[in-house]
Amino acid sequence: MSRKYIPVDESAAEWMQDADFAAAYDSLESEFAVASALIKARSDADMTQEQVARAMGTTQAVVARLEGGRTMPSTRTLERFAKATHTRLRIVFEPEAATEARERAPS
Repeated sequence: MSRKYIPVDESAAEWMQDADFAAAYDSLESEFAVASALIKARSDADMTQEQVARAMGTTQAVVARLEGGRTMPSTRTLERFAKATHTRLRIVFEPEAATEARERAPS
């Protein structure tokens, strides 16, 4: 039996046509941004989740949950993650207009 695989981009484009889905997705932007930043910091440091966990004094499961984006970590936890990955935590506030303009810009 042969399976047909649908590219994620195609599925996402279809789902985003649903206004309720798009609104729910947009409401999670900050969680996705944090998770993406954590994964990038760990990847750039060329570390595994286990290595970051050891450097933070926690478990790999905790790092996986942080990177999963389902919860918003505390600033203290983000600082520990930054130290473990040899990065610096920066929190930036930007005007909503800048965010909206960036979202409309072509990729």
